Amino acid sequence: MTSIAGLLERLFTESLVAIMGEDGRGVDPLIRPATDVRFGDYQSNIAMSLAKRLGAKPRDLAQKIIDHLPADAQRVCEPFEIAGPGFINIRLAPAWMAEQLNLVPGASPGTLDRLGIEKVAAPKRVVVDYSGPNIAKQMHVGHLRSSIIGDTIARVLDFEGHQVIRQNHIGDWGTQFGMLCAYLKEKMPAALDQPDQVHLSDLEAFYREASARDKDDADFHERARAEVVALHNKNESTLRAWRYIVDESRRHYLPVYRRLGVLLTQEDERGESFYADRLPQVVGDFEQAGVITAPPGLFPGGAVLRVEVSQGALVIFFENAAGEPLFKSPEGKPLPMIIRKSDGAFLYATTDLAALQFRIKELGAERVIYVTDARQAQHFEMVFTAARAAGWTVQSEGTASSEVQLDHVTFGTILGEDRRPLKTRSGENVKLADLLDEAVRRAEALVRATEADPDKRRGFSDEEIRDVAEAVGIGAVKYADLSQNRQSDYVFSWDRMLALEGNTAPYLMYAYARIRSIYRKGAETQEGELNATQAPIQLTEPAERALGRQILRFAETIESVAAGLRINLLTDYLYELAGLFMKFYEHCPVLRAETPELKASRLRLCDLTARTLQVGLGLLGIRTLERM
Repeated sequence: MTSIAGLLERLFTESLVAIMGEDGRGVDPLIRPATDVRFGDYQSNIAMSLAKRLGAKPRDLAQKIIDHLPADAQRVCEPFEIAGPGFINIRLAPAWMAEQLNLVPGASPGTLDRLGIEKVAAPKRVVVDYSGPNIAKQMHVGHLRSSIIGDTIARVLDFEGHQVIRQNHIGDWGTQFGMLCAYLKEKMPAALDQPDQVHLSDLEAFYREASARDKDDADFHERARAEVVALHNKNESTLRAWRYIVDESRRHYLPVYRRLGVLLTQEDERGESFYADRLPQVVGDFEQAGVITAPPGLFPGGAVLRVEVSQGALVIFFENAAGEPLFKSPEGKPLPMIIRKSDGAFLYATTDLAALQFRIKELGAERVIYVTDARQAQHFEMVFTAARAAGWTVQSEGTASSEVQLDHVTFGTILGEDRRPLKTRSGENVKLADLLDEAVRRAEALVRATEADPDKRRGFSDEEIRDVAEAVGIGAVKYADLSQNRQSDYVFSWDRMLALEGNTAPYLMYAYARIRSIYRKGAETQEGELNATQAPIQLTEPAERALGRQILRFAETIESVAAGLRINLLTDYLYELAGLFMKFYEHCPVLRAETPELKASRLRLCDLTARTLQVGLGLLGIRTLERM
């Protein structure tokens, strides 16, 4: 399956080169899906964009572009049309679309179904940093977005063929661990000798109790401070206490990942503790440099880093070449990044600098993606600016050099019905495990209600009901989040996310199960199975053509998601695909098609639609069901 948009861009680029010479290769042909099917499948307004530059009338230039298209364009598209001031309307040829669909190989059991989509020609090594739970605290609803958005991005880039390195930057270091280690030694000394037999049932309660003790008991506070020193000095008993707390936290959050379908494992963890020994060197390098002038061309107006002591702390001030601050406080004053406190302690910024340096220099990342909430936007902008100015992101190979791509994927907040951040009735953060339990409970209630209706009963066993409820409940929570514009806040609604209508996971999962059921019925006989897998696809009816075009757009959708890291492009695509299938099924009889050849063709369209839905939902980390 080829990318239609990519193919059209290549064809139009060849025409522009024929008209403009090699300058034409640097021109975006501006190929976009048509907003109204009456005007075609795709449109290009490049003629209007280029007309003034080339001293031509837009409609005349549009005709010239059409005239210089390579011969392949006539096979791929129907005759081109010029509309309005110079739009070029593009309609795909049904015969070419059918040919492309017929090239899609069948699904091989036990292997990833790629639907014939080729991997990228130049794969990159990409580090994706996401989730980042804090040790000794339960994962709460605030961890949901980072975990599932980051996981989907990693899946999509991996599907494209990039070498993806997942990194879970857990909060497992800092002064609070002195408090936690001291409290563990006092209240649960057996955990140090029998870590496999003594477990914390409630991490949150343990953390709260330790915090309260640290505030109210001066003697305990001093012991906690001594434990911080012991931890940094690698005292064995303190390290045992620290390891126990970290392991207990994993015992709580790894099952949440598995339940969510998030592909993070313990091997992906590089917590703050991993970088602790690297921090003095990172800070020392900046301190020794004093003033760092960014390599030319990296920043408009240039960038200069001034590393100096301010009120006892070591800070980095960011300026442009004219000495104006790049970052300002709300009061308009220059805003520095602190990399060492006045007491010698390091901060999150220091750790993030060390982590970024490690990922570029030692992991060999060509692209680094951070998935955190929007409140950290300025923090990462500062970290990225410091890394670029210091020259970390410039990779040289022979005489060529390239810039490591740094992306901060931000997202908004999950809101309750009151449009405030989602909380429990008591005002506490909603635990993520509790949220998932509630989702599955509600999904199971819906399934059992359906099973009680004689007209809708499907004869599920209790085990099957629980399995359906688990898949639907978890899938509903994930899809409701991933289908949003990630940069926006959204209101959490059980009724909306579990609905069997609209742009929801249950709707798409039901569509998939229904299509599979249709396909199974049509392929019951040996002759049907043979036709359904080998007979050529025909696209004669408008509904067949629309469905075939949407299936073929899957490849370019994946490209767009990977390029802009906008997951809702994929959810919108899947929703439109399911809707087009329903129209196809309504207008084009499948099981009662007029001829065996037409039946087999439509069964193949059913199969390709179901497979595309399954692959697409799989990239979202959502499991499909054969029966619902």
